[in-house]
Amino acid sequence: MAEKELLFKLTRKDFIVEAKRGSGKGGQNRNVTNSACRIRHPASGAEGQAQDERAYKQNEALAFRRLLETTKFKMWHKMEVARQLGLLKDVEKTVDEEMKKIKVEVKDENGRWVDEQDVPSAQSLL
Repeated sequence: MAEKELLFKLTRKDFIVEAKRGSGKGGQNRNVTNSACRIRHPASGAEGQAQDERAYKQNEALAFRRLLETTKFKMWHKMEVARQLGLLKDVEKTVDEEMKKIKVEVKDENGRWVDEQDVPSAQSLL
């Protein structure tokens, strides 16, 4: 069996972890303690939330598990693996070539659509 190789790793710094107050049934204690948790992964746009348990650490683990199970995170992970393995080089080259074939229009100062090359300050509009 082939040796496995670490391509990249994620640390807590790659995520935004927020403690917040839960809502719903549970009385006063639930409304005044930060036992709920939301975790976001900015690179993928994925998010996981939990307020099911009474303890913050349990909710944090549950929120992280939910984040990992999102479609956004799974797709980001697959793309990142492909990028690390160098499988996207040909794809990126093809996309760059195809993008050159696309006609880009922007609105001029009068609100009319014009070819991007006809507007000297088109880059500032984008």
